[in-house]
Parts: sequence; structure tokens; C-alpha cells
Amino acid sequence: MKTTKNKKVILDNDKIDKNKFYSPSEAIEIIKSISTSKFDETIDLSIQLGIDPKKSDQQIKIATVPPNPLGKKVRVVAICNGEHVKKAESSGADYVGGEDMIEKIINEKWTDFDVLVSIPEMMPKIARLGQVLGPKGLMPSPKMGTVTSDVEKAIKDAKAGRIEIKNDKLGLVNFPCGKKSFEIAKIMDNLYFLVQSINKSKPASSKGNYFKKVSVSSTMGPGFKIDVALLKEELKKYNGAMA
Repeated sequence: MKTTKNKKVILDNDKIDKNKFYSPSEAIEIIKSISTSKFDETIDLSIQLGIDPKKSDQQIKIATVPPNPLGKKVRVVAICNGEHVKKAESSGADYVGGEDMIEKIINEKWTDFDVLVSIPEMMPKIARLGQVLGPKGLMPSPKMGTVTSDVEKAIKDAKAGRIEIKNDKLGLVNFPCGKKSFEIAKIMDNLYFLVQSINKSKPASSKGNYFKKVSVSSTMGPGFKIDVALLKEELKKYNGAMA
């Protein structure tokens, strides 16, 4: 008798204990074993941080390239002038311009790109783009590495699969750590690396438990609650292996 997709999902759900707190590695193994869709799903990690998102000194903003990039095609705009133009073009920027690019974004409300990189000298003029780019999270920022004199590195990092991690109004961060087609070891390398990046960015004014709640899921699959103590144990082993 042929098993339908719905029956397959029901059978897979037998592997899930909604009341259990899993170790990260155990959760990833189960996610990999569950059949939920025909496309290559993204695996996402969600962390409730012990921060006060209303305080400016407790905002989390991280931009980093994981050990195993997710392979997403990233469209990069570079707004610069002078010698930086050729550097931006040779580094693989999809669109390069100066004031003409600023006018295009304003007049056409053009946002058909993923990352905007700028040199510091252009920022006073780029400030005009706030109403268009701000709501879409596309405004460049020194903290995210997208306002820099080293446009080559910024563009190459973006093209290499840089992941941006920002907290929302509730102090929650959500970010991808792999694709379902990845080997488990590669997913875990990304997960540990990104969690460690967040851990290193803990605000000095944040007191108490920094990682309050953690969960992991695939695009179409169920969520798995992660035991924070087990996460810390696995992180220690990862750091020991990296030392």
C-alpha cells in the first residue's frame, strides 16, 4: 500500500515529543530525518535573549560569514565614488553608483537588492534613503560592516553568504544556520559558530541568563525546544575542538 504524504508526516510526528527539551545535535538529527517538503528547506534557530530591547546599549546587531554558507544568491548595491568604484565593480557588486544611485532609489522607490554597501563619505547623502530602505532593513550601518572604506571586503562578505542577526522588539533573534541538504556536521558547525557570535556580543549591561529560550526548526517542519544547559555543553566541546 502506497503511503501518502499526509500519512508520512503523521508517522514522522511520532518522533517528536513536544514537551521534551532536546540537545541541539539531537534536534538537528530528527529534523534531517523528517520528510516535510520536496524543496531544500532552511534550518532556523530562534533565541529569546535576556536583554531589554528598549535600551540602545542592549541592541544585538551582528554580521558574520558562517563556516558553511547557505548558498543564497545575494544582490549587492555599492554606493561610492572615486577609487572605490572600480574596487566595488571588481569585487562583484551587482550595481555600483554614487548620487545617481541614491536618486534612483528615492525616485523609483527601488529596493530590488539584498545588501547596500557604502563608504562613510556618502552617508550624509544616503541618510535621505531612510524612508525607503529603513522599513525593509536595507539601510547600511557601520556596526553591520556595510558602511566602510573597505568596500571590497564588505561586498565579498555579502556575496559569501554573510548572515545578519538583529533582535526584534521582544528581544528575539531568528537566523538560518543551514540547509536540510547539508551534512549534520556542517549544520552544527554553523549553529555553534553563530551562537558563539551572539554569546560574544552580550551587552555589558545585560544581567542574568542571556539565553532564555532556544528552539530550532526547518521551513516547513515543527519546532524543537532546545535545552540551554545542553547547548552550553556542546558549545564548550566545540570551542575545545576549535582551540
